[in-house]
Amino acid sequence: MGRKQKIVKPPKLPPEVPEEEIEVSDEDVQFVSKNCRYARFVSRLDTQSINQHVSRIADLKEDNLEVLYEKRLRKKSLEKEEEKGVEVDPVDALPVKTLDGELYYRTVSPLLKKSGSGETEDEREGDKQGDEEGKTVQLSKAERRAKLKKSKKEAKKQAKELANMEEVQQSRQAEVLAEVKADLTAEELIENKRRRIAELGTALLSDPESNIKSLKELLLFCKDEDNAIVKLGLLSALAVFRDIIPGYRIRLPTEKEKEMTVSKVVKKMRYYETTLLSSYKVYLQRLLTLEQQPLFHQVAVRCLCYLLDAVPHFNFRENILPTVMKNISSSDDVIRKLSSSTIQSLFTNEGKHGGEATVEAVHLIADHVKKHDCQLHPDSIEVFLSLSFDEDLGRAEEMDENDKRKKKRKLSREHIKSLASDRQRSRQELLSKTREEVSADFKAASFTQDVTEQRRMQSETLSAVFETYFRILKHTVQSSVARSKGNGNLSGGAFGVHPLLASSLRGVGKFSHLIDLDFMADLMMHLKILASSGCSDIPEGHLTVSERLQCCIVAFKVMSKNLDALKIDLQDFFVQLYNLIIEYRPGRDQGEVLSEALKIMLCDDRQHDMQRAAAFIKRLASSSLCFGSPESMAALVTMKHLLQKNVKCRNMLENDPGGGSVSGSIVKYQPYSSDPHQSGALASVLWELNLLSKHYHPAISTMASSISTMSTDHNQVYLSTLSPQQAFIDFSPERESFCPKIDMKKLKHKRKRAHASIQASNGSATDTTNLNDWNLKKKLSDHFNLLHDIKEHERLRRELDHTALSLKLYEEFRKQRKVEHIG
Repeated sequence: MGRKQKIVKPPKLPPEVPEEEIEVSDEDVQFVSKNCRYARFVSRLDTQSINQHVSRIADLKEDNLEVLYEKRLRKKSLEKEEEKGVEVDPVDALPVKTLDGELYYRTVSPLLKKSGSGETEDEREGDKQGDEEGKTVQLSKAERRAKLKKSKKEAKKQAKELANMEEVQQSRQAEVLAEVKADLTAEELIENKRRRIAELGTALLSDPESNIKSLKELLLFCKDEDNAIVKLGLLSALAVFRDIIPGYRIRLPTEKEKEMTVSKVVKKMRYYETTLLSSYKVYLQRLLTLEQQPLFHQVAVRCLCYLLDAVPHFNFRENILPTVMKNISSSDDVIRKLSSSTIQSLFTNEGKHGGEATVEAVHLIADHVKKHDCQLHPDSIEVFLSLSFDEDLGRAEEMDENDKRKKKRKLSREHIKSLASDRQRSRQELLSKTREEVSADFKAASFTQDVTEQRRMQSETLSAVFETYFRILKHTVQSSVARSKGNGNLSGGAFGVHPLLASSLRGVGKFSHLIDLDFMADLMMHLKILASSGCSDIPEGHLTVSERLQCCIVAFKVMSKNLDALKIDLQDFFVQLYNLIIEYRPGRDQGEVLSEALKIMLCDDRQHDMQRAAAFIKRLASSSLCFGSPESMAALVTMKHLLQKNVKCRNMLENDPGGGSVSGSIVKYQPYSSDPHQSGALASVLWELNLLSKHYHPAISTMASSISTMSTDHNQVYLSTLSPQQAFIDFSPERESFCPKIDMKKLKHKRKRAHASIQASNGSATDTTNLNDWNLKKKLSDHFNLLHDIKEHERLRRELDHTALSLKLYEEFRKQRKVEHIG
């Protein structure tokens, strides 16, 4: 037998060192450059044969070489399959038994197997290949090193992939847990936030100086994502600021004051005031931002109004006032009433701010009316009625102070002149100067405001108020004149044609004693034009009856309070009142205004004109037949008052229609005359009192009977204890609980007589009665059906008109859109 051929392995190559770790010194470079002839053999080396020997293919033929390459490829494919997983030896790990009875062993990565086997497996495989082929074939050291590197890279790659997969799984689990936690703890978070807000508010209210830092944390809740928490935070901060804001205006220290050394108490107070002021500024900015959002509009306005009402003296008042003024004419009733009540409180409680806020608010209202061209809600200037002005503002005190100062100066001068030495004179001057400084400091530290400053603010307020009133009157006159000329382009706003006229007239009537006499003539001329602006044929061109009556009332108030300074004939206003009594409608116009006009213009009038009084008596008696109970009672009270003052007018109570010698130049009564002096009322008889004495209301019938029984004797005096205004109020439906009484005795007597007449009739009469009842029932049912059909027809007609109007508007809209599209 032949001997087995020994496998001669190639020598092991030295370990490869990366080029980065090779360090070549300067001495080595110098040595190689000097002895380069010794390195010439390296260039003559056969690198190809060396590579063949290293790759163990030098002695193989072409056929064997192909077989070797195929084995190597087969080996690489086996390695890839092993990478998927290798079963562990049953001894190394316990198997898992399924329900079917099969055993499954755990698998391990082939990298671990390679790391455990090391280079010996490669050598064994190389030996087996050499034995099989009978040739010298073995992996070189470089190939083994490349395999190790590749296996390490793959191991790192797998480790990274496993780590990434674990991170993705953990992130998904965290998201799911977060969602579950958010769903489960949403109510708990809201409750915790509410509890925290309550804790912060309680701490700030109990000790604000120590817990002033908590204000910033409390204001963070005003920026929360939950709307309910934001509202709660705003209201909580409002309660805190209203309680802890001091009663003075904070002035921050200057740079020079900050550099000065102060005590710990002063430092603590400065820090407290600075933090409070900055937090208050942030809170106001947040409120002004939320006020523009519809969801938080009402809450923000409520907070601003409460702050302005509680602390009008504090900083940033000029930022709150414009927002409150803007909402004083809002379409929302709640916001408008809240803003107007805040401004009224600001006007009535001037002690909180010294009157400065009043001046600012009045100027803002005046600018607001001017900007919107007098088209605002009446509450915008209704707040002016809450103002109060002092006519004799410190005049006596100022006179006394001036007299005292003059006396002191005279005495001091005389005393200084009398002093002999210059030393005494200089001492006296120093004492007087010190007294003046002390008095000035005391005046500045006292809470009472300077009289001159109060007078200046009052004059500014008055000028702004009357400027607003006169602008409204002038705008109304211009608009009414324009409408009377047929200018149809003028139309009323959302609050009516003249929304501010009634409020401005009430204001002029209240403050008429403070108006400058230079403006009285223009004011009376405008009032006369407005009172007679009902002559236009255009329905929208004239004022209402109540507004025209109010113009007459204001004119008489102005005259009564400036009677000595003005000499103006008021005959035109009497003519307007005489005509307005006929135009008055109980359900349409205001009865309070009519009763006030009757009281001021007729009952309180000092001028006694018999013809005019008789005309008003006759006009009121005729109108009382058409008025309601309150207006009729006010008219009868006015009639009685005029008859008491004008004795000759009592001749109208007699049955003589001629009037005798009292009738004057006009013999016949002219009921349609527009001038009371040309009506000839003294030639008429008050026959209306006979009808009014049978009125259903007992008080009116009693009053009419008492007037008709008045005597024409000059010596008889009647005392009137009831005014027209009070009569209207007492007999208005809100105050009166009138229930007509029924006389039961008369009703029973009528029933007995009807029953006796029925019993006297025979059976034929009974049949006739039954027939009449049947006819009556039939007529009533037919009448009811007719009324029902009429109402149904009216309802259908309204629906048809509404549908036709909608279709017409839709056609106009389509035409307009078509024109815009073409253009």
